[in-house]
Amino acid sequence: MINYIELLSRKKKQIIFLFLDLVIIIAAIFLSFVIRFESLAFVDKHMFAIYIAPFVALPILYFFKVYKMVIRFASLSLIRYTFLAITSYIVIWSSIVFLFSSNMIPRSIPIINWLVTLTLIILSRLAANWILYKINYFKTTARRVIIYGGGDAGVQLASGLINSKEYYPVAIIDDSKQLQNTQINGIRVFKYKDIEKIIQKYSVMEIFVAIPSISNKERADLITKLQRFNLVVKTLPNLSELAGGKVRIDSLRQIQIDDLLGREAIQPNITLLSKNVKGKSILITGAGGSIGSEISRQVFKLKPRKIILFEHNELALYSIDKELGNQSIKVIPILGSVRDKERIRDVIRKFKINTIYHAAAYKHVPMVEYNVSEGISNNVFGTINVAKAAVEFNVDTFVLISTDKAVRPTSTMGVSKRIAELSIIAISKESRKNTLFSIVRFGNVLDSSGSVIPLFKKQIENGGPVTVTSKEITRFFMTIPEAVELVIQAGAMSKGTDIFVLDMGEPIFINELAKKMVNLSGLKVRDEKNPNGDIEIIYTGLRPGEKLYEELFVENVTSPTRHERILRSVEEGCDIANLNSKIEILDKSIKNHDYEKLRNTCSEIVKDYSPQCGIMDHIHCK
Repeated sequence: MINYIELLSRKKKQIIFLFLDLVIIIAAIFLSFVIRFESLAFVDKHMFAIYIAPFVALPILYFFKVYKMVIRFASLSLIRYTFLAITSYIVIWSSIVFLFSSNMIPRSIPIINWLVTLTLIILSRLAANWILYKINYFKTTARRVIIYGGGDAGVQLASGLINSKEYYPVAIIDDSKQLQNTQINGIRVFKYKDIEKIIQKYSVMEIFVAIPSISNKERADLITKLQRFNLVVKTLPNLSELAGGKVRIDSLRQIQIDDLLGREAIQPNITLLSKNVKGKSILITGAGGSIGSEISRQVFKLKPRKIILFEHNELALYSIDKELGNQSIKVIPILGSVRDKERIRDVIRKFKINTIYHAAAYKHVPMVEYNVSEGISNNVFGTINVAKAAVEFNVDTFVLISTDKAVRPTSTMGVSKRIAELSIIAISKESRKNTLFSIVRFGNVLDSSGSVIPLFKKQIENGGPVTVTSKEITRFFMTIPEAVELVIQAGAMSKGTDIFVLDMGEPIFINELAKKMVNLSGLKVRDEKNPNGDIEIIYTGLRPGEKLYEELFVENVTSPTRHERILRSVEEGCDIANLNSKIEILDKSIKNHDYEKLRNTCSEIVKDYSPQCGIMDHIHCK
């Protein structure tokens, strides 16, 4: 019956409410006499008042558009318009009765009638709203959810969910004692300790965190606390990210890994951000990669004169160029490789580059381990080509994007980036020109190409297993936008040959990260303690060139900078003449396909290089 009513057309529903109101209006007058006289003895003397009531009330209710309001979306506006309509009806009805009725009714009857009619009509709407709301409970498609947070955002979200056919909110959780045991939009508010009981009673499937005003640290702590319930957890973004501060169901998003980092965002120094960018000609190498594309986005917002996007991957270049296409700022996509010395020289000379962000590099550790010569050719000689061209054509600023894997490297990727760092230091000291060189070193960024995060997400979506190399492996993590913002500011602080290291916070155990991702997806880890779990975690062993933990400092000696999350690393330089001779040997080894000599020379340049596996260039792979 309920489902039949819900499927009726709006016109038919309006007719049903019209007849319902007809009954209510007549019944209200009878009740008014009963309340006044405690019997119906005097009703027959006042039939005129009863007869004219529907003819007065129904047109007025129609005039105030009470019947045009959708009951499912009933709100305070319905109560307001109903109040005005019933008040108007009583005023007009009582005036007619007093003027034209032969039998005078008591003055208290209109007041009682007003209270009874208003109460019954509003209760009828609320009852209809409740019935339609309860329909979701009986539908198998409606997902039972808990809203965490009873503030303004929670109220807005609850209102949206009540009118949704997809979700059925069964409870609101709030830490405020003033809200606990009250109701919000008909949904009871509970304390946190009741959450497990609610989950079991209503078969809850998801928890929606509706507290956009909390700090990142508080959000991370709350999400960790909710992790143990093995439910899908979704959250509203920060207040600044909500469009106009309005909360909608589509504002909810899956828990992001940066939600778990708990680091507070620090307002950037606008002077540092703009110093090397605003009104200048910017070259970004590797502009289509994870870091390069984010540098491109942030540089674009800082209003440079023009941006040169340099990338060897056509699809990646097309994507970032299409994203940034704007008439006010000139964006020029250039296909090319940093290993092409003449191509780089021509670009820097032609576009009169002021600032270079060199992000072009092969970064995937196992992949570079299988392609040693390509990795060194791109990461070392590509960097040298761009740096020397920067000196030749008087570029103001050159920023090399480096990695924590360059510190005491165990992989070809790591050692190639360390040699690139040393080469930049040597070129800077040799040139003695106006170009200010700096190196910015940081760890893993979330959701970058090659990151474990996208891999884990895909594995969980496919039902597992999730593959982790070791229970002991740890990594530093930072969001891509956060890292890039710091990179731009670090480059602006350079005095020449500086190595800046970004504060990455505490390292995270990858094993624990995998477990959290499984739990926050509403699933359980399958292991010896829980053989009936959903997703198994398999430990595959370290991959070629991979370390258990990463480091950020070579000498572990640092000095502060103008930004609290950027440190200046104090490190010894190298013998420039010796480095240059070794670089020549690397070049010859690549051309001669002498991979053993290539590996040995890398070890001679970077004394603390400890290769984890044998020579694995593709020519030697079986």
